[in-house]
Amino acid sequence: MPAHDRFYIGGQWVAPAPGHALHDVVSASTEEVIARVPLGGAADVDRAVQAARAGFEAWSQSDLNTRAEALSAIHAALAARGDEIAALISREMGMPVATSRLIQAGLPAWSFATMARLVHEFTWQEEVGNSLIVREPIGVVGAITPWNYPLHQIAAKVAPAIAAGCAIVLKPSEVAPLSAFVLAEIIDSVGLPPGVFNLVTGTGPVVGEALATHPGVDMVSLTGSTRAGRRVGELAAQTIKRVSLELGGKSANIILDDVAGADLQAAVVDGIQKCFLNSGQTCTAFTRLLVPRARLAEVEAIAGFAAQAAKLGDPFSPDTALGPMVTQAHRETVRRYIRKGIEEGARLVCGGPEPVEGLAKGWFVKPTVFSDVKPGMTIEQEEIFGPVLSIIPYDSEDEAVRIANGTPYGLSGGVWSGDAARAERVARRLRTGMVDINGGVFNPMQAFGGYKQSGNGRELGAHGLAEFTEIKSMQR
Repeated sequence: MPAHDRFYIGGQWVAPAPGHALHDVVSASTEEVIARVPLGGAADVDRAVQAARAGFEAWSQSDLNTRAEALSAIHAALAARGDEIAALISREMGMPVATSRLIQAGLPAWSFATMARLVHEFTWQEEVGNSLIVREPIGVVGAITPWNYPLHQIAAKVAPAIAAGCAIVLKPSEVAPLSAFVLAEIIDSVGLPPGVFNLVTGTGPVVGEALATHPGVDMVSLTGSTRAGRRVGELAAQTIKRVSLELGGKSANIILDDVAGADLQAAVVDGIQKCFLNSGQTCTAFTRLLVPRARLAEVEAIAGFAAQAAKLGDPFSPDTALGPMVTQAHRETVRRYIRKGIEEGARLVCGGPEPVEGLAKGWFVKPTVFSDVKPGMTIEQEEIFGPVLSIIPYDSEDEAVRIANGTPYGLSGGVWSGDAARAERVARRLRTGMVDINGGVFNPMQAFGGYKQSGNGRELGAHGLAEFTEIKSMQR
């Protein structure tokens, strides 16, 4: 079992404060302990923040070429270790390794390469009348990241923070923390000034809250649940620090009434893929499929077939399409939601809460499709974070928009129409931060983020870089 027994603070691997506990990192597909990491405390966070403040003094004064070179070097090292990173994350949380290589390893490397270029393209200053308006690094950033896309969500914070001239204290999820150690090794080899990047593992209620309340932290960037976002916002308000939140979602995928035939099949299959990606453990998952009532039977048949065709199993098997839930507790949560859907009268098309036959090890859930789901049902309103699709019939375009906007969330969604202009018109009516039109694919340069209780602020691209800056006006 590899050693992950130290934190990376001030450019060195250091022992945690006395009295710390260890946390078992457990493979979601085999239930085996694959590593142990220390659970830090407030003293470890304070040490990391002090190091970050010193690192910020140096890095905030670095020139753009220096930042770009560092980001490019990190990108190259991540790319060189891509297979290792993909396998590591697949062992932790169970994503099929081929997909993991593309997303879990590929996107983080891409983020650093993108920021290396954006450093030179970004508008760092502009003249408005007699004012010179400049963007400067916000300071020390506390980054709190989740387990579902562990390194991608880290890179979405660390890369722009470095590009902006900030220093970072990272708290990865203790459930899937191992790729964060790989990144720390890479950053150590690149030779950033001590304290620019710091890693402290631990739990949200301890390390996360210590970062949110620490007066030496200028900004907290969290990706996590809406409940965690509320707590971080509450704590950060005590010191009026910047808070950027990328939270939950309950995204609606609307198929309009002019979609039929092969286009209808393409729309449903695309929606299934965007619902079940990462076994549904994706904040942007298209978990609500809104269809014209006259097309309901057709859509059910397509969705049911696609869901049942998805093979569950070993993430390292080439024919595996869906992996497990990340923990046993989360598997039970998803199963409870499925039972709740049945109790509230939704019609089960396929799947269900029963154990998956032939998979005695691993925390698997059957890909599940409900139909005749009514607005207001629990499975229609709450984020399940598992492979569960709700098909909701509607009778008019206006009703579809009302249903789509009828949850506390507003992260993502989709619209399908035979008329591109109509699709865009409907997309503009959705109260959500992102919309895929007629199967639009993920754009790593988009402004990633949501409305309402899906959070505030944006990640990725130039908008993500801007989040880590302050604005100063100098009048002449």
